[in-house]
Amino acid sequence: MFTKRRLTRSMKVACPILTLLLAPPGVRAQEKTDLQQILQRLDRLEQENLKLADEVHALRTELAASRGQPVEGQSTPPPPPEAPVEERVQVAEQRVADLSQEKVEASQRFPVSLTGMVLFNAFLNGKNAAGDEDPTTASATSGHTTNGATIAQTVLGLRYESPKALWGAQVNGSVFFDFDGGDGTSLDHTARLRTAAIQLDWLNTSVMVGQDKPLIAPRDPFSLAQVGVSAFTAAGNLWLWSPEVKVEERFKFGSDSGLRAQLGLYEMGGTYAYTQTTSYFNGSVESSAGPALEGRFEFWHRFGEHTRIEFAPGFHTAQTTENGVSVPSRLFSFDWFANPWEKIEFTGAFYNGENIAGLGTIGPGYFVFGTFVRPVQSIGGWTQLAWLATPKLTFHLIAGQHNNQASEVSDGLIYKNQGYAANLVYRLAPNVLFSLEGMQLRTSYVGTGTRLNNHYDLGVAYLF
Repeated sequence: MFTKRRLTRSMKVACPILTLLLAPPGVRAQEKTDLQQILQRLDRLEQENLKLADEVHALRTELAASRGQPVEGQSTPPPPPEAPVEERVQVAEQRVADLSQEKVEASQRFPVSLTGMVLFNAFLNGKNAAGDEDPTTASATSGHTTNGATIAQTVLGLRYESPKALWGAQVNGSVFFDFDGGDGTSLDHTARLRTAAIQLDWLNTSVMVGQDKPLIAPRDPFSLAQVGVSAFTAAGNLWLWSPEVKVEERFKFGSDSGLRAQLGLYEMGGTYAYTQTTSYFNGSVESSAGPALEGRFEFWHRFGEHTRIEFAPGFHTAQTTENGVSVPSRLFSFDWFANPWEKIEFTGAFYNGENIAGLGTIGPGYFVFGTFVRPVQSIGGWTQLAWLATPKLTFHLIAGQHNNQASEVSDGLIYKNQGYAANLVYRLAPNVLFSLEGMQLRTSYVGTGTRLNNHYDLGVAYLF
């Protein structure tokens, strides 16, 4: 092809030359000038073609090098010489030693990750705190305002995940502790177990054994002021961490909707009853209920990447035995989460039942009249509105209430407890939170009226 192009170009050049030779002298002079211009133009085109060919070749070489391919006309460079075996063994041993310094590993040789938060709280309490750092009810008698600081609500946790499957399921779990035990002095913060779990996860099924909140009350209001117990304990939040077993089955209805069906056995905490031998109540009796059967069915739907809704009805049923008399413990629950807008979240829970003091709320659970036992009727719940103002700043408004049937509660006992709180949380760094919170408790006693207690808290949390 290259020779043909050269021949064609030569013929084109030869034609004008022959014409010039055969032309008269006057015409020859004019044609000579034209021929010189043609030759100059041909030389310029030849130079431009050569330059363009060089650029194309350079581009092809650069492209081949970026793809790791050998360049045309060049041989592939030989691989670098392999290091001696002794040297490679030394490098591998050094890397293993470095990893041993950087990771946490269980005795069974699967990875364990450390998690939790170091939490500092400075607080100011009103006159009805009864000496508690973080009261859950307002005391019936007034005292002095109190203030102080604590780091006892620090939470330490371990998460683990086995690299080996068991019966085709992924095995994982966790255990969490805090230091809110002891007498509250700075040198008597006793470590205590909060929650723990061993869980097997299949594609659509999970089985968990451990200690956690009641299955019917999985949600919590957000607070860095009340961490030793769940926020709004005794004011609408059923929280008591207790041993339980639960099974979960997941169903999907398309790509944006689904159902989580959960069933479990939950060990109710120690409940108590007031006994009546004459016309007055003369004391309390400690007892415990058998395992409670609980169920929860969560429906969810996703509207977009950051908007969704969840709502879940649930039930709880158990029996408490007192002096050979069986006392039922029954409850209906409903909890929800919704964020119809990306910056707004609406969360809450509601319950209605009888003899539920063993779930972590205000007692008594029932009354004993000789051989007759009467469970106490209760209703309550909480709700929270969160405004995600900026990626770093969030505001929360929270309200909750627990109400025992006043006609079933004797003089001097609590029949209603209400809580109202507002807090802001600012993320100083990706793992550092700053919080300011104000909360008021309004506790009503039969026969003596309502008592108020204000609690103000400044919290700083370091997450790890």
